[in-house]
Amino acid sequence: MQTVYIIGVGLIGGSLAIDIKKQRPDIIIYGIDNNAHHINEALERGIIDKKASIEAIEKADLVILATPVDTAVMLLPMLLDRISDFGLIVDVGSTKSSICKIVASHSKRRNFLAIHPIAGTEFSGPKAAVPNLFHQKTTIICEIEKTAATLQEKALNLFATIGMRVRYMHPESHDKHIAYMSHLSHISAFMLGKTVIEKEKNERDIFDMAGSGFESTVRLAKSSPAMWTPIFKQNKDNVIDTLHDYISNLSRFKSLLENDDFDGIYKEMDKTNYIKTILSGIQ
Repeated sequence: MQTVYIIGVGLIGGSLAIDIKKQRPDIIIYGIDNNAHHINEALERGIIDKKASIEAIEKADLVILATPVDTAVMLLPMLLDRISDFGLIVDVGSTKSSICKIVASHSKRRNFLAIHPIAGTEFSGPKAAVPNLFHQKTTIICEIEKTAATLQEKALNLFATIGMRVRYMHPESHDKHIAYMSHLSHISAFMLGKTVIEKEKNERDIFDMAGSGFESTVRLAKSSPAMWTPIFKQNKDNVIDTLHDYISNLSRFKSLLENDDFDGIYKEMDKTNYIKTILSGIQ
């Protein structure tokens, strides 16, 4: 592998560029982004070596598609039209069903691998890119059997080099599970932030009284709406299901409070404390 083209040099694309370059300094990393400021910033920070255009990807050994998911679905068929027989395209989006379906019958489907690295922060743009973001983090791979064996090997070797763990999943299963584990968390943070902003009119009160619990809970509300709106759109049905379950639990908690059932509240929280055991077991 000699040339890597990254389309979307933000948090995920930029962090992958940093880790790839760290492990393979001989690789030339090209950046493509419709935001000229992002490209210039990525060059200044040494995240990419050169800027490029989509027309040049026929020279790529690897293309990392790290755009918002609606843009990725639009671009991928065109990228596959241009990629060489020996090049691989991976997308890193948070939804997998739509992008797998859009190229299901493409003549170069074997040159595409759908992945989702379970890593990130609430920040965006090249300035958010950091080294070792993916170390010991899981990346979900969907429909690996549809990717050419030699290209599978190329991708898996790269993931191992930068410290990723790999898990395989069907696209529909991925989207269902990620709705609970990630998409719902972001909605909860956005709506908690909205509730506080609407009710606490004095910004000084919010700043002075926001403890670490509030800050950590609402952290994801800093995330980019431009990235998350297409995710909610693509995974709408699964997100609605998660919201139904979440609202049901909130309503139950509210009902317990209204009925002074504090024993019931204790039991609800005590039962949920088991999440500590689950999360400590995956370190």
